[in-house]
Amino acid sequence: MQNPDSLSYSRAYWVSKSVIAWDVDVVGGSCFLYSSKSAALSIAENGIQGYDSNIQLERHDQSLPQNVRDKFPHIRDYKAFKVPETLDLNSILKDQLAVAFFDATGRCIGVTGLQLPGVIDDMFSYTGPLGAIFSDENVSLYLWAPTAHDVRALIYNGPYAVEPLEIVQLIESNGVWNVNGPRSWEGCYYVYEVSVYHPSTLRIEKCIANDPYARGLSGDGKRTFLVNLDSDNVKPQKWDNLVDEKPDIADFADISIYELHIRDFSANDSTVYPEARGGYLAFTSEESAGVLHLKKLSDAGLTHIHLLPTFQFGDVEDEKEKWKSVERSDMEMLKSLAPDSAEQQEYITAIQNEDGYNWGYNPVLWGVPKGSYATNPNGPCRIMEFRNMVQALNRLGLRVVLDVVYNHLHASGPTDDNSVYDKIVPGYYLRRNADGFIENSTCVNNTASEHFMVDRLIVDDLINWVVNYKIDGFRFDLMGHMMKSTMMRAKSVLKSLSRDKDGVDGSSIFLYGEGWDFGEVANNGRGINASQSNLAGSGIGSFNDRIRDAVLGGSPFGHPLQQGFVTGLSLQPNGHDHGTEANAARILAISKDHIQVGMAANLKEFVLTNCDGHEVKGSEILTYGGDPVAYASQPVETINYVSAHDNETLFDIISLKTPMEISVDERCRINHLATSIIALSQGVPFFHCGDEILRSKSLDRDSYNSGDWFNRLDFSYNSNNWGVGLPPKGKNENSWPIIKPRLASPSFKPQKSHIISALENFQNLLRIRYSSILFRLRTANAIQERVRFHNTGTAHVPGVIVMSVEDGYDGVPGLTQLDPIYSYVVVVINASPNDVSFTSPVLRGKVLQLHPVQMMSNDNLVKNSTYDPSSGTFMVPSKTIAVFVEPRNIQE
Repeated sequence: MQNPDSLSYSRAYWVSKSVIAWDVDVVGGSCFLYSSKSAALSIAENGIQGYDSNIQLERHDQSLPQNVRDKFPHIRDYKAFKVPETLDLNSILKDQLAVAFFDATGRCIGVTGLQLPGVIDDMFSYTGPLGAIFSDENVSLYLWAPTAHDVRALIYNGPYAVEPLEIVQLIESNGVWNVNGPRSWEGCYYVYEVSVYHPSTLRIEKCIANDPYARGLSGDGKRTFLVNLDSDNVKPQKWDNLVDEKPDIADFADISIYELHIRDFSANDSTVYPEARGGYLAFTSEESAGVLHLKKLSDAGLTHIHLLPTFQFGDVEDEKEKWKSVERSDMEMLKSLAPDSAEQQEYITAIQNEDGYNWGYNPVLWGVPKGSYATNPNGPCRIMEFRNMVQALNRLGLRVVLDVVYNHLHASGPTDDNSVYDKIVPGYYLRRNADGFIENSTCVNNTASEHFMVDRLIVDDLINWVVNYKIDGFRFDLMGHMMKSTMMRAKSVLKSLSRDKDGVDGSSIFLYGEGWDFGEVANNGRGINASQSNLAGSGIGSFNDRIRDAVLGGSPFGHPLQQGFVTGLSLQPNGHDHGTEANAARILAISKDHIQVGMAANLKEFVLTNCDGHEVKGSEILTYGGDPVAYASQPVETINYVSAHDNETLFDIISLKTPMEISVDERCRINHLATSIIALSQGVPFFHCGDEILRSKSLDRDSYNSGDWFNRLDFSYNSNNWGVGLPPKGKNENSWPIIKPRLASPSFKPQKSHIISALENFQNLLRIRYSSILFRLRTANAIQERVRFHNTGTAHVPGVIVMSVEDGYDGVPGLTQLDPIYSYVVVVINASPNDVSFTSPVLRGKVLQLHPVQMMSNDNLVKNSTYDPSSGTFMVPSKTIAVFVEPRNIQE
């Protein structure tokens, strides 16, 4: 007898109208498909019972069709069984389904359920209207639910009304359910009641769900708000003309990105009125400390604000009255505790799942602004205030990027309040493993963009944010878990949006994300995915973890004391075992190669001399895991960074990795040094909010749910939030022994003067980057022709990078002239603990001087940097980055 749990597995795949794939030995014997409208299938003595029909499937001696193998490469070697052409697929796909295989003697040797996305795509792919569609006379609802038995809409006249105003039946046509209602529905709320077979329970379930295409929600998130986003009453003044107010962006190579969490920005800013703190409207508070801070960055050249998730996510109630928070008296108590005490984190973690804080990587509905950031989560308030925020940021000179999380969903199954998509078409939106269970490699509930309607939902959602909210770019969380085809289609569709037709300029929308290649999608395991290496030539950016790890040392998954290029590796040891001195020096030299490739936009074809004296391409330099360091074909495909919301802040990681005995002054210089490498690299620089003001999270390595206490930002610059207690136990306890003495030492905490100096230095970096197009070259060819690294080969000075960027002259053969002001730029990075001298015959005879921004800065140390044209010798102080320029007016 078969295992009675066999039907809980779905090891066979119905991949097209005519083919079922199953990994069984088909020599002899026969295969049958069973269906039950009432989900009554069960395992019998010799097969399956409780069925309404059983259909014999014909064995197909050939392999699966090529299009099936391309779409489902993980089952490319499965056996194919032909489905009879006479079968009524529209009806049977709503049933509980199973297949059983019998040997030549009639003995049942295998039973399993089926995964249906392939045949659903083949039968029911749909490009028509979805969601609520408003016309002059009607509000029409469209729901794609091809496996549903029945769909009704429950209409309510308010967010919390107990009884529905009416219950309406939707009518199905080829998998799409529809009803036309009166225009008076606008402003009402609704849910769908969907009767559907659910493979997770093996039953016909009556699911209550929001609309997957919801554009508004009730305050408790349980009902969809019927809102017409094109109505004037949900638009700020001059909203439709915002495209004309947006700051110019001539080329994606001009972009610089600043990553910010909405609540972090203002939750602790007393210059923002209380109702707006921690929400959208804080960005409209023109005289607040936070907005004035953003204005400083914008004036210095920053172009884009990247907002952490702003869609409807779980684990934070939208109704603020349900939150728990730190009482004022308790706040004073927490402030009085020792900087290395464990009491603060005990207090914060006790309420962390009931407070107003979370990063938001828990998607519930992708197309609705998060209600907890609005002053009122009901009605149109969240929509209006989100638009106010975008408008205000654009008027500050900053374009807006949204962090989108299409790789997974917060919940699944037929009963969870936060489950939406899996209630409508169970088993379709989520990627499943060979046993039929949901893949969780992202963290939970991986989505499957290789399925037609998931791909469509993602692209439709991006269009929603661009057209309805005037968004300027998107950062894709775990982008490598999405298919490259989805990303390329998104890029193409968004680029086609126009001012005249859509009120936006689609050509200015920038896409980038995390191209990590792991889990079930690794090595194109589910199709060609949007990984770093696969996106070369696409014009889509991906985060460069190579430069991050080389600059700081180790990786987020290694020992926290592993040092890197700026944190003292080999030259200023911290006591951690890096092997022999020769080994540490070797790692330092290799790290320099990795950084230089990154500074050349991580281009695969960029040629440089490596630390062994060989001329190599960027793709021929390998990571410690054996992968090519360089993966990009265009400069905008590389997002260079050293810190982001994940892992410790830049100041914190520097405080961990540098020797205990160095001064806070030195740590601040290292913070600036790391940021400088990113700011002066080719490609797109990315900065974590607070890098520029020495932000600390008290050494918390994962503050996604650590509350305002550990995530606090202070735009008055009085504190960087260092030493507010040991970070939360859950993700940090193993490191407490090395964290505790650092938090306890007063020598680690910066003063206000340090913070202000760090900010001024950061502004100056931006001013330098935008002072010359030579820091923002547009093409791979331009970088190869103009960028050179000089302190290379076996005789290089350790801990020093020397990069030059050359320009041409109008009317002179050779390089074309790009910059009217500077003809030559040299960047010297000295990460060593000593002043260094470097001589290059190639750089002799130039008319170089320290960049005027650095000459006028408050950093007196950098002003000691010198260049001797007679010998081509540069002298740069310890822990300093000096930028030398050759002005054309001096030459002439």
